[in-house]
This record gives sequence, structure tokens and C-alpha cells, in this order.
Amino acid sequence: MNLHRLIEQYISFQQSLGSSFITDASVLRAFGRTRGPRASVASVCVHHVEAFLGKARPVTKTWFNKLSCLRCFFRYAVSRDHISAAPLPTVIPKRPPLFVPYIYTREELRRLLQMVESHPRNATLEPATLRTMILVYYGAGLRRREAINLTRADVDLNNSILTIRNTKFGKSRLVPVGPQLNRALVQYDRTRPKRRPADALFFTTVEGGPVARTTLADHFRIVCNRAGIQRTDTREQPRIHDLRHYAACRIMPTRLLA
Repeated sequence: MNLHRLIEQYISFQQSLGSSFITDASVLRAFGRTRGPRASVASVCVHHVEAFLGKARPVTKTWFNKLSCLRCFFRYAVSRDHISAAPLPTVIPKRPPLFVPYIYTREELRRLLQMVESHPRNATLEPATLRTMILVYYGAGLRRREAINLTRADVDLNNSILTIRNTKFGKSRLVPVGPQLNRALVQYDRTRPKRRPADALFFTTVEGGPVARTTLADHFRIVCNRAGIQRTDTREQPRIHDLRHYAACRIMPTRLLA
């Protein structure tokens, strides 16, 4: 059985079960490209898999994610009698320690919002956009992509509800927001062009385009540095996604949005 053909068959199988399967499909296709268009699944050996996984040290979470993706694929190949055993490495390195998200203090969040107000007006993201997005992550506990993808129709300001569509695992959900956050969303909406279609993005750049994840992360990092918010326990610095973890265990204080 041709490796590329079986990979596409497996991807279609997973998507037929309702999974978006985007990341894993990308990994499998990348593996297929390393073997060439004419390779058969039976010709894949352990050293091919090891070469694809790489031998970088320390071993990262990505290494294990790729291994898990290949393990599921070869399990599928075995179940269809295309191979008798999965050509996977038998010696597995120790998993890296779990990443611990950064939990902001209330004082740090206040400083963060104060620094946003002095953010350059000619930057890709206006201070009002960056501030409101930070409050949405903090107050509603959204994932980074979820807030970026919000449209005007998704933000029900009258009923204080956010509609999160086609998020992780392809599901959608309704997220109620508190009065302080809803007031911040109303104030931000008043600064936007009045006549926008319902499917227009709620948060945009200065030029009116979509907010890229890297752009948001870069601007957030600048503001964090100005506010003196840094980690010393790891090379990873506080991320905007960490606000989601903060939201899971805290209630937004009224004074923060005052």
C-alpha cells in the first residue's frame, strides 16, 4: 500500500468521525514527504521514524506529539493488515516536565492595563483593542484564537453572551460575561466603524484586518516588559494565554475595570 495514499485514507477516516484533524494531518503529510511519493507503508523502518522525530535534546512536547500521531497512524495500518507491526522506536526518552502557566497577581494586571494605555497609537494594534482583548481573555477565559475569531454577530452586547464557534475539537459554546466586561466590550464597540456586517471581525488591526496570533503575542510581550512582568523559573515568559488559567480560578474584580 502506498504510504501517501494510506495517510490520506487515514486522514479522511479521522475527519469522518468529526475531528478537524488539522495538526495531525500536517504531521503525517510531513512524514510522508520524507519518504517520497512512491514509498510503501511496508517499507517504513524504525530508523525512518527516528529520523523524522529528530534527536534534539532536550526532547520537547512536540517530539511526543509527533510520536503519538505516528503511533495512531501505524495502529490503523496494522488493523487494516497493511503491516504486521508498527515501526516505532522501543526506547522512549523521559517526558519533559509539564509546563506551569503563569498566574498573574492583581497588581500585575493593573500595571499591565496601565502600560497598555501608553502603547504607541501608531502600532499595529490600537491600545483600545489590546486592552479589550486582554480583558476578554482575563474575564471570559477564552483561548487565544477564540477571541481573535469573534465576529460582531458572536458578541451579543444586549444579553452579555459570547458565541464561540468551531473551537477546540470542532465544538461551539456560549460564554456569559459579567457586567464589567460587557461594559468594556460596549465601550470598545463604540470606537469601531458603525456600519459593519454581522460577519465582520470584532477585533481588528489599525488597518481593519484580522489580528494575527504572532502580532498579539508580540504586543503583549512588549506591554509585559514595560510593566516589569517576567518569569525567572523558566525561559518561557508570561503569555496572554495564561490569562485563561487565571480566569479559571479568579473572579474579575470590579476595581480592575474601573
